[in-house]
Amino acid sequence: MTHEFSRTELIIGSENLQKLADSTIVIFGLGGVGSHCTEALARCGVGHLVLVDNDQISLTNINRQSIAYHSTIGQYKTHIMQTRIADINPATQVTTFETFVLPENLAPLLDCLGPITYLIDAIDTVSAKLAIAEYAHQHQIPLLASMGTGNKLHAELFQIADITSTSVCPLCRVMRRELKKRGIEHLKVLYSQEPPLTPNASEELTNNKRSIPGSISFVPPVAGLLIAGETVRDLISISISPPNAIP
Repeated sequence: MTHEFSRTELIIGSENLQKLADSTIVIFGLGGVGSHCTEALARCGVGHLVLVDNDQISLTNINRQSIAYHSTIGQYKTHIMQTRIADINPATQVTTFETFVLPENLAPLLDCLGPITYLIDAIDTVSAKLAIAEYAHQHQIPLLASMGTGNKLHAELFQIADITSTSVCPLCRVMRRELKKRGIEHLKVLYSQEPPLTPNASEELTNNKRSIPGSISFVPPVAGLLIAGETVRDLISISISPPNAIP
């Protein structure tokens, strides 16, 4: 029988399609990376998506986020994404938290969910990223964390690796140091070896005298899709080396 995921079933099989339907994935952050990642997971038939983001859509989100339109400005990102997922796959259960993740509120938020299959970190705050990594380590839950995607123009340079083998990325450097202090040796990350560009600062695009990273339509979405792809392959235990990959 033909259904929404017939083409997906052709490539991964019915058993793996059921694995995705039985999965609970938590996505932290619905920005340029997280929104596209979440949509891709919904289009793969993931059964339960937990969305964590306290932001409302703003005008400057339109250049890169899948849920950002002039018609959605001012609405919670979680609510718009929930509506989008329902239109893609009505069978997907969606749980939303309009919450700014802090080290002190992370465990209460996740502990109420029951078994979690996978965690995806697509947020910017280092303290929250570290808290998520600690929770995943303590509870032995697979985690894939997005590192810096701002101030970049070459999406083809993104790669997924253990944080111990990363280079160039300033956020990776900070995370490596702080994870080591916490006794965490490994973390799967998406990162880029592209040196970040220096943004053209303007008074209206600064926040507390801190320059806001520049972004462009074709970079964060690629990162989100790569994370979704790696997550799905992890969940169905398929590892396929791309052509010309280094063994």
